[in-house]
Amino acid sequence: MEGRVRLAVMSIPALKLPIKRGALLAAANWPVVVVQFIAEATFKILLAVPIVGGTFLVALALNQDVQDVLGDDLDLRRSATGVATSLLEHPVALASFLAALAVVVAGGSALMFILKGGTLSVLVEAQRHAGPVERYPVRLALLRRASRTDVDVFLSGTRRLRRRFLRLGAFLLATYVVSGGLYLAVVVAGYRAVGEEGFLVGWTVIAAICSAALVAWLAIVNTGYLVLQIIIAASDVSVRTAAREAVRLLRTDTNRTLGVFLVTAGLVGVATLASLVATAGLGLISFVPFVGLTVLPLQLVAWLVRGLVFQYLGLASAGAYLFLYEVPADDAAAPALSQGVPA
Repeated sequence: MEGRVRLAVMSIPALKLPIKRGALLAAANWPVVVVQFIAEATFKILLAVPIVGGTFLVALALNQDVQDVLGDDLDLRRSATGVATSLLEHPVALASFLAALAVVVAGGSALMFILKGGTLSVLVEAQRHAGPVERYPVRLALLRRASRTDVDVFLSGTRRLRRRFLRLGAFLLATYVVSGGLYLAVVVAGYRAVGEEGFLVGWTVIAAICSAALVAWLAIVNTGYLVLQIIIAASDVSVRTAAREAVRLLRTDTNRTLGVFLVTAGLVGVATLASLVATAGLGLISFVPFVGLTVLPLQLVAWLVRGLVFQYLGLASAGAYLFLYEVPADDAAAPALSQGVPA
């Protein structure tokens, strides 16, 4: 019993170091967080173009109301599903819509994959020059030391890593497609197996279990994808070699790797819950006369904060995994760093 308690107490500082270092590296290199946010926002705007075009195509061809197709919440995924459902009876129009959507997804994803190479290159430079910043109280001087955001480093990283990141990204998209197809197949098969009598309870339970499994699976896939990107950027190796290194990391440092994954997933879950609560609150305010006019700027601010927070969490987790994979030389850096810095 005492051994178990001692192990639990010792595991907290061991997990604190990579998480704190990742958070500090992400904060010190905040411009790349903004770049990632702009890239994701651009991708969503590009994705909205074929969806809006498909909506008007449905409205003209099928004589349906645009609001019914887009939905009240203007969610891109639901809108795309609504357009595709409305075009099922018109195969040519549906094929054109899906082709346009595929082109935008491929192009936007390629842009994000390439930019991620520059972001991680900056993070690797910060990792190698920051010193043991996680072992000292947070100071502005430490953040300046860890700041390695530079245009040349960013562009050099995009050029050096673009081919490998594009191959890895293509594999990620293929995994998404296969996972989504299996999810739909299982849900449809469950609906047919349950039948109309058990629809309300049985099919709902099946859909909920499949949705939870899909979310968990995609979280694992995204984490593995991020770890592979980090290893490629840090060691300049091929995708296959990076996969072997990722397996080695998981075997040699299983507890902290899983710990970083769980902490990151928990923070993302809390941020998502806070975002949903804020969205619901703004929705209630919109019904109040005159006060509802302030909802639009508040929604814009909430969108900016939400996007930046999620990008920061992603970069902080990348810094934590990078710490586990490429431990900095603390003993060599500590003497120079400790001058003038309280322990």
